[in-house]
Amino acid sequence: MPIMKGNSMWKYTFIRLRRNYLALIGFAILLVLILTAVFAEQLAPYGFADQDYMMIRKPPTAEHLLGTDEFGRDVLSRLIYGSRISLQVGLIAVSISLVAGGAIGAAAGYFGGKMDNLLMRVMDVQLAIPTILLAIVISSALGPGLFNLMVAVGITSIPRFARLMRASVLSIKNMEFIEAARAMGASHLRVILLYILPNCMAPLIVQSTLSVANAILFAATLSFLGLGIQPPFPEWGGMLSAARPYLRNSAYLSIFPGLAIMITIVSLNCIGDGLRDALDPKQKR
Repeated sequence: MPIMKGNSMWKYTFIRLRRNYLALIGFAILLVLILTAVFAEQLAPYGFADQDYMMIRKPPTAEHLLGTDEFGRDVLSRLIYGSRISLQVGLIAVSISLVAGGAIGAAAGYFGGKMDNLLMRVMDVQLAIPTILLAIVISSALGPGLFNLMVAVGITSIPRFARLMRASVLSIKNMEFIEAARAMGASHLRVILLYILPNCMAPLIVQSTLSVANAILFAATLSFLGLGIQPPFPEWGGMLSAARPYLRNSAYLSIFPGLAIMITIVSLNCIGDGLRDALDPKQKR
């Protein structure tokens, strides 16, 4: 089969992706989550901080479909608003990792030599530190809050993108079209941005999708430990943490946020697996 380029490659990728039903289900769930986050004010039956002390820790009813928490707040409304925070953290944190890690990996792979050794040894040192421990240390140093949470989660994934980008650059930087661009007088920055980066997008897209799932999970973990989003703002990990004292008598307080995290992570992993199979040239037939 001849090699397809440009729009043909992405068209063929889309055709292969449509055959993966798990990936399509993942995209459908993700679309629902995005729409829920965007239209949270219209979809939520109550405000995320509205309290009703006559309805404290009431199980699911017709009035409160998922019950109420220890302050009489509607659990469904808090989950809906929480989707906005979780998706925001996941997307922005991965953007930080992608930009920083991609720049480091591109510089290391393209220039090589001492720069490659220096940058990759720094990445190796970071990889030697357990990821969740590093996220806790950074979050503790920066303090709680949405922006600090996104920065802490984003920094932990930089080495993955750096190593992936470096490997991709090393595999193509000596190809004929790169040599031709250099011979025509293209600057290093132009070569990286216009010729190397577009040919490295496939693995970066897959890694970004999977990293969003990890970022949401890390954000929930930090909020569970009290280092992320602070009350009364709803965050799924924080809701799980607040539900710990009521596991015996009001288990639904932990079940619903846990299900929200699980469904989101599974859907993103299905999307990542589908994109990996669709973008893998070895599986094209």
